Formats: sequence, C-alpha cells, structure tokens
Amino acid sequence: MCGIAGIITSNTRNYTEEIQKMTRAIAHRGPDAEHHEFFENAALGHRRLSIVDLSETGKQPMFSNTSNECIVFNGEIYGYQEIKKNFADYPYHGSSDTELILAMYQKKRKNLLEILPGMFAFAIWDEEKQQLFCARDRFGEKPFYYAIGKNGEFIFASEIKAILASGLIEPKINNEALYHFLQYGYVSTYQSIYSNIFTLPPAHFLTYSNGNISVERYYEIPKNELGISLSDAKEEFTSLLKNAVQKQLVADVEVGSFLSGGLDSSTIVAMVNEFKDKQTTMSFGYSGGDSELKFADEIAAKYHTNHIEIYENRGDIAAELLKISPFFDEPFADMSYVPQFKICEAAARHLKVVLAGDVGDELFGGYSFYTVENQLKNHFSYNNILYKFGLKQFGKFRETSYLTKENIKHKNILDFHQNSVRNFFSSKEIAELGINAKYYQQYSFKANPHSLNDIMRTDLEKYVPGNMLVKSDRMAMANSLEVRTPFLDKDFAEFCIQLPENLKLDSENDKIILREAMGNYWTETIRNRHKQGFGSSVEKWFEEKSLMELSDDLLKNRSSKVYDFINFSTAQKYLNRDKKHWNLLQLALWADHTKQLIH
Repeated sequence: MCGIAGIITSNTRNYTEEIQKMTRAIAHRGPDAEHHEFFENAALGHRRLSIVDLSETGKQPMFSNTSNECIVFNGEIYGYQEIKKNFADYPYHGSSDTELILAMYQKKRKNLLEILPGMFAFAIWDEEKQQLFCARDRFGEKPFYYAIGKNGEFIFASEIKAILASGLIEPKINNEALYHFLQYGYVSTYQSIYSNIFTLPPAHFLTYSNGNISVERYYEIPKNELGISLSDAKEEFTSLLKNAVQKQLVADVEVGSFLSGGLDSSTIVAMVNEFKDKQTTMSFGYSGGDSELKFADEIAAKYHTNHIEIYENRGDIAAELLKISPFFDEPFADMSYVPQFKICEAAARHLKVVLAGDVGDELFGGYSFYTVENQLKNHFSYNNILYKFGLKQFGKFRETSYLTKENIKHKNILDFHQNSVRNFFSSKEIAELGINAKYYQQYSFKANPHSLNDIMRTDLEKYVPGNMLVKSDRMAMANSLEVRTPFLDKDFAEFCIQLPENLKLDSENDKIILREAMGNYWTETIRNRHKQGFGSSVEKWFEEKSLMELSDDLLKNRSSKVYDFINFSTAQKYLNRDKKHWNLLQLALWADHTKQLIH
C-alpha cells in the first residue's frame, strides 16, 4: 500500500521541488521509503508501505525490463502469482505484484484491465509513446485525483492534499459537490470538492498524451440475476469466499483481521481460520456504551485467535475532529470516522495489514432500510395512484402508518432510497442554504425503480466508493495501515450482486445467503444477531461542552470561511444538535482547515 504522485510536462527536472512536496504531503501513506524518477517530460513520485517483496526489487517508481515504461502503483493484485504464470516470458527482477502490471502492460496495453483483479490505482509512463496510462480498480478501493496546473502541467496523486502541495493549483469550490455533500454527507465518487481537481472514477482508465485527456469506463457491474437454488448458492458462496480470503492473506508481513463481533467480520475471521492456525484479531469498543466486544470475544475464543481489544474512554471529541477530519481533504460527515481512525491507529501498533468485513450489507441485503424498502414494495398502496390519492385524503383526518406516509411521499422505492435514506438536507433546504447547482450521479446501469437488487447496485456505485471506501482508505492510510476487503473480490462480489433478492432478504430475515452459508461458523449468540453500529449518536456527542464550543466558534461566527459558501442566517436554523447540525459542522471544519487555499 502506498502513495503515488506525478507531474507530466516538459523539462520536469525543473519540478524536483514540486514532486517532492507532493510525496511528502502523503508520507503517511508510505512511511517506509520515498523515491522519484525523472524523464524529460514526466516526473513520478512514490511513498512506500512495504508489504509484498520487502527488498529493493520492490522499490517504486519501477522501470520495466526495457526501461521504456515506468510505473507508480498503490494497491494489491490478489492472486498475482497465478496470473504471473501467463506472463512467464517477462524477465522479472523481483517478486512484487507491481512488476506483473508492467509485464501485462507490455503485452496487453489497456486490455490488461480486463484480467487485473484486486484494489489498485496506478500510472504508467510510456516513454516511447510519450503517454501516461492510469487506472483505478472496479469498486473504488484506492483513490486517484488529477488536475491541470497553472502552466498546463498534468498532475496526479493519491490524495488531493498532494496536488495542492505542488503549488501548481489554485483550487476553486465545486458547488455541485457541495450540493451532494449537503444531501448525503460525502462528495460523489465522480467529483471532488474542487471544480478544477478531478477524480478518476472507479472502473475507469485515463490516458494523457499531447495535452489531451481521455477517460473511459472499462468495467460494469453485472446486471443479470442468477437462476440458482439456495443449496447451490450456499456451496458457490462458500467456495468463492474461501478463495477470496486465501488470496488476500498473501503478504510478506502478518495479515490480521478486524473483529467487531458482527456477522460480516465474524465470517472473515472464520474463513481465515481455514488457512491459518493462528491469526491476530482486533476489536475496538468505547466504555459506557452498548459494546460489541462480548460478541467479538466469542468468535476469538471459538477460533483461538491472538485477540487484541482496544477499550477506551471517549476522548475530547472536538480535539479528535480537529485532528482527524483533515485526512479527508473534503467535507465528510459519516459519524463513524472517529472510531474507524482509532481502531486503525491501534491496529497499526501491531500490524501492517488487516482484513475487514466491509460491504457485506450491500452485497447480502443487511441494512434495515432494505427491509423497509421491501415492506414498502409489498404494501397494498405501492405504485397505485388511486390508493395513494385515497390514503392522502384519509391522512388529513386520521393518523396513517409510516409505510403509508412514505408510499404517498415517494414515486417508488428507488426514489425513497435516494431522497430519504442517509439524507441530511432536502433539495429545498439546500437551495435555502444558497446552493442551486444540483448534482445527480451517473451509473453504469439503468436501475429498475422497483428492484431491491438495483438499489443495492446503486449503493455499490454510489455510497460504497463515495463514503465507505473513502473512510476505510483515509483512516487506515492516516495510520500507515493497509485494509483489505475480501467481500470485494471480483468473482465473489459479482456472484453476490447477481443473486436473486429472495436469497438476500424477505419479510422476516436479512442476509439470508450469509446466514445460511456461514451460520455453522458462528456461535449461537452471533447467529441471532442483527446489525449494530459503533453505539454513538449525534445527540450524545453534542452533549459534550468542547464540541458545542467548537460548533459555536465555527458556525455562529459570520466571518467563518464556511459562510463564503452557504447562507449564515439559514444555517442558524439547523444548529439543533442533530444530523443536519453535524453535517454543517463537518463542512465548517473542512472550510476552516482549507481557508488559506480557497479564494
């Protein structure tokens, strides 16, 4: 796991200081080494976190055998040893997966992406073609940003802060991204918070040559549903998951696992046990809360893991926000980023690599709102104009149920999902705050507005790369830790995406396929569990004096930087110690942190 950076322009030796500033800005992504390579028209920089091939032959930027190509790579190519057999005629110098990408590029050029698994963001400079070829993994696990500098330079890096550190960009606010943040609490995976800094979306590649940028999609998530029985699905599910975990255990350092005691992390630990006699597991809990540690203890005992528990009192939340939020470079309002940072911080004292159970809810139908959407879809008034009209009239005189109200309010379950689930501000409220540049993300498929599976596909292309994987990457890398996500193994994820809805949830159960396939691997208590978060609530956090003082400093002061972007008077209406207040506070934290940069 690493940090990458580059500047493509003429006379790049004149940019030695700029490329060094870029890599130093992301030193946390790779504290083990820093290197740079210069061509006449390309400067490449790299920060290394040594995990595979710890020797000098794993060093980056890495030249190909001909020295015509040079790569900087962030990520892991799972199962690369097997793929290497198909490119055995390349004269390898070391044992890294980075070198395999160079071998594949020489033979297949952009078509290498069709068979390249894993999580990755990389850039290859082709000296003969005078072309830069960049790509990002299918689901968006690893980040990639780029921009055009003030003198026409093409600049790229793993994080926005590296691009800003170059001094070649004067960032401008992106009101579309601001709209998306106010609605959902994160910036879309297709944009950045700055209108002149861009993100390469997941499943896309970029070529830069002669001043021209071309961006293309190379992968779409599968749209079909499998016709498969439960017994066959269980067998295939287990086989694919074991294969995914086995591949992700490959490293030249110890690989541990996060263990929350939930269904997903318990499953990963159980699968690791198939391949390792002794594994290290990490759990985190706050004292005084509804802790999950007792569930984690059960799984740790069942599999005899080297179990490390981090159990701490809540610190000064205001101080923690000020310390942690700058790692995102953009406003980010997911409450769980503080505990995520803390467990990564603790894990990094013992490990360099951990497996996590992320994205299980999106693949297996685990969120409670999926269950609500299923109930909405099966409600007698769903998608029936006459019933809706009648119930609307009836509701003027009598109290109606939650499902009835939501069915009246929304056209379909996709409309409910996009405009009610995980929303902070409505379009009308955002307009009142002074933001009118609406943004609607594009998808690789046309969603059936009545399909639960398509809602899960929507989350896989929107929430997962825009929120979950950003949080995972930034909080882990802030602590020089690599987090791997076995559920996003291409073969396993594609299988789960295509499973019929009835193998994911029904009126009584969620995560049906996971419970059926993995139930015997858990303890009885965990088999009967349903989803639980970190046990925090916004309202509780706002009870802390330090947080309210921070909020007052940033949000009750007309001269705060945030009020360059939103309306002061309107914002005062939303300071009610709730989710909307939290959203505005995160925006204000970001604005204050970057106030020297944005004009």
